[in-house]
Amino acid sequence: MSISLNEIQAPIAPEMQLFEKKFRASMKSNVLLLDKIMGYIVKRKGKQMRPMFVFFTANLFGSGITEATYRGAALIELLHTATLVHDDVVDDANYRRGFFSVNALWKNKIAVLVGDYLLSKGLLLSLNNNDFELLKIVSNAVQEMSEGELLQIEKARRLDITEEVYFDIIRQKTASLIASCCAVGAASAGATPEEIEKARLFGEKVGIAFQIKDDLFDYGTAEIGKPVGIDIKEKKMTLPLINALREADWLTKRRVIYDVKNNNGNNKRVQQVIDFVKKSGGIEYTIQLMNKYHAEALAILHTFPPSPSRTSLEQLIAYTIEREK
Repeated sequence: MSISLNEIQAPIAPEMQLFEKKFRASMKSNVLLLDKIMGYIVKRKGKQMRPMFVFFTANLFGSGITEATYRGAALIELLHTATLVHDDVVDDANYRRGFFSVNALWKNKIAVLVGDYLLSKGLLLSLNNNDFELLKIVSNAVQEMSEGELLQIEKARRLDITEEVYFDIIRQKTASLIASCCAVGAASAGATPEEIEKARLFGEKVGIAFQIKDDLFDYGTAEIGKPVGIDIKEKKMTLPLINALREADWLTKRRVIYDVKNNNGNNKRVQQVIDFVKKSGGIEYTIQLMNKYHAEALAILHTFPPSPSRTSLEQLIAYTIEREK
């Protein structure tokens, strides 16, 4: 990777620092236990790519970063964090980004209530400031994320996911969130409805490329990373496997699907599936499609006039497909 996330963030470093303070303030509670958990959540923040997309996109438009931009970024983080806390309860997950999950430290009942609290704080932040357009954008994204997750669960039972369904799932599960970041950034800067939609579509293309990159990590090559096979162990049908199965004969397809369905965490069976995908050209096909979405995102971005923020967004979307983790 030629440029780090910290270097990409540098042009908006003061805004990001101010955002962290505002975000922490938006999570404040008079209940000691709740405030302690909020502090824990803030400390284990991730790469902060979502607020970066909000701020850089806002700077593409007339007003640039405004107070509404900070509130919009906080709204996205509050609602997204709420969904992650609830996801960890549903998945019975003990870790999130290498840290203990909320449910692992404080049990499921408290984790569900914490998720509810975060959701309500996000709603009130918008309603109290009349940010109805921002709330609509983010609420639509949360709805899509839920639908995408349920669609994946429904299809995983039969392992009959086609490429079309796969793209429906990742558009809803992952791309809708980055799309909402860009749409919120545009809306907070006073963009027109047409400009907001263009920003949303840009974010959607980036989000799809981002998720395809994530799916490639599961198969690991020297260029991509260490093979882990977690998606296969969890019986998730991702693009490399979908493509490889589509090109396979009936008998091979039946054997591979059996290995996926009955792997039970068996590393030998998982490795057999990985080897099959690699030999079948599934990796190359997937990289080709990832690059296609990257190019489409760039094409949309280049309809905006050249600016430091446009350059930063170019770097940020390059990072999404070149990252090593």
